[in-house]
Amino acid sequence: MIKAVIFDFGGVIVRTEDDSLRRAWDQRLGLPPGSVERAIHYSDLWVQAQLGRVTYQAYWDGVAEMLRMRPADIPSLRQDYFSGDRLNYRLVTVMRELKERGCQIALLSNEVSQLRLKLRELDIDGLFDHILISAETGVMKPDPTAYRVALQALNAAPYEAVFVDDSLVNIRGAQQLGVHTILFRADTDLRAELARLFEDTAS
Repeated sequence: MIKAVIFDFGGVIVRTEDDSLRRAWDQRLGLPPGSVERAIHYSDLWVQAQLGRVTYQAYWDGVAEMLRMRPADIPSLRQDYFSGDRLNYRLVTVMRELKERGCQIALLSNEVSQLRLKLRELDIDGLFDHILISAETGVMKPDPTAYRVALQALNAAPYEAVFVDDSLVNIRGAQQLGVHTILFRADTDLRAELARLFEDTAS
């Protein structure tokens, strides 16, 4: 029987629907396409930030250095970079339905602690029974410990939980522990996928 559903954040609860302003910064800085995104989300510094080993300010100072920008321009870059992100309202509706049926909801994200502020701004922080952020736990998906921390917080066995993520690597990490999984894509019918899992595990 399923008693808990664990959600990723980026690419699931919030998705980037318009990256035009993000890409415009490459041209503005005279850099090859994708340079800004690599500096912000695919650098070793970002990994260190997600593990809580560098401060949020030090991370953005490092991004400015990598992109040869003035630190004073970083707030403008940051605003543009995330401007195309949109809350997945259909998924939020499903989350509310899960809560109504007594299912626990957790967030498990490779992120920095500032994600908590983002959740409050989106007015969805109250949906979660537990919020687990890698910068606070010190461990990132797909490390098995990340999933174990979530399961322990939920007081759930692996077979009693479902993990929803848009990363196949992270999905496989959860599967290795015996957690039910849903690989999330833009066309995923999450309500139907969850209904199938609830039915399959009802007995």
